[in-house]
Amino acid sequence: MYKKTPEALVNGISELVSLPEACVRINEMVDDPRYSADDIGKVISSDPSLTVRILKIANSPFYGLSAEVDTVSRAITILGTVQLRDLVLASSACKTFEGIPNELMTMEDFWYHSIFCGITARKLVNNCMLGRGEALFVAGLLHDVGQLILFNKCPIDSRKILLRSKITHSESELYLIEQQILGFDHTDVGAMLTKQWKLPPCLQECVNFHHTPSRANTFPQEVAVVHIAQAITNYANKESIEGHDLSELEEGAWETAGLSEDIIEQTIKEVKLEIPEVWAMFSS
Repeated sequence: MYKKTPEALVNGISELVSLPEACVRINEMVDDPRYSADDIGKVISSDPSLTVRILKIANSPFYGLSAEVDTVSRAITILGTVQLRDLVLASSACKTFEGIPNELMTMEDFWYHSIFCGITARKLVNNCMLGRGEALFVAGLLHDVGQLILFNKCPIDSRKILLRSKITHSESELYLIEQQILGFDHTDVGAMLTKQWKLPPCLQECVNFHHTPSRANTFPQEVAVVHIAQAITNYANKESIEGHDLSELEEGAWETAGLSEDIIEQTIKEVKLEIPEVWAMFSS
């Protein structure tokens, strides 16, 4: 019987959610000056299914490139190695979690929420001129990944948590109920997974503190953007919306992110227009 700690849960599910070898290698190579763009391209090309997914994403309206991207080397030339690494991580993560048994939430619901958050984070970060659009898309995409592990490894407790959140109408504070019942929450589990996967430090911090951005040490602005993105995602997908119910936001989050509340409605409209295309990219 496993002990219920974030580390034990991640270790207990590592065989089911290991990143593909090509993705792990690319993640290591991007930040290593010994490797060139050609070296990275060769690793991507060695995985046919990954190559197909990357070219499909690069040629989608999501990027709006003027010329067709027909080779991995062309994709690297246009997008750059760091941005391509982020796409590889996003694509691989979605595929990695396909086979995890889960009776508490449909994968369609989970990934719709996650993709919506990822697109929102990408738009917000472009608005505040911070750059790192693809990195923040991945952070938004993976922000709740710890929940999938909890659903799989702690189904009884997870069911209690979900029921209590519905009774108290505090779905946005689900992580607080997780802390009450488990002694930790999905952000702790997600952070442990991203650490084990050796994902970029910015992504690790965004996953770890997306509910509590004031705790971010190294990337406070990026974390604040993902924090706001997930709040907007929850707000946008409520059945009934009356006013800007973003009470889950930490005080000072807008200022830290360098953003204004005035962009909420326009951002939601733009995301809803884009999500069918992005959903098709990552769910097929």
